[in-house]
Amino acid sequence: MEEVARIDKWLWAARIFKTRSIAADACKNGRVTIGGVNVKPSRTVKAGETVDVRKPPITYSFRILKTIEQRVGAKLLPEIYENVTAPDQYELLEMNRISGFVDRARGTGRPTKKDRRALDDFLNLEDL
Repeated sequence: MEEVARIDKWLWAARIFKTRSIAADACKNGRVTIGGVNVKPSRTVKAGETVDVRKPPITYSFRILKTIEQRVGAKLLPEIYENVTAPDQYELLEMNRISGFVDRARGTGRPTKKDRRALDDFLNLEDL
């Protein structure tokens, strides 16, 4: 008999999601696909299939090497799946990480310490 496992259990056991309920929610919300088709949490998977998991801003791809439903240690993960995520996805992640606070336009958001002090000084001048 061919080994199969539920996709939500496999995603949790392979440590792609922290909890099984988060894995099930990802399936329900269309963030997990197999062969370009959204899957339900109860969908069974077998070795050789490729699972795409969208965790904004990138989409990870994993080739299943072994189906498991019990969580294993992090050191055993290379036996469970192979990460086949495209390199351009990682470039996208790096670009997103670099552009963190650089895009904030001056004057928007919370004032800096210097801005706050200048504002306090201005308000104190009015009181005199």
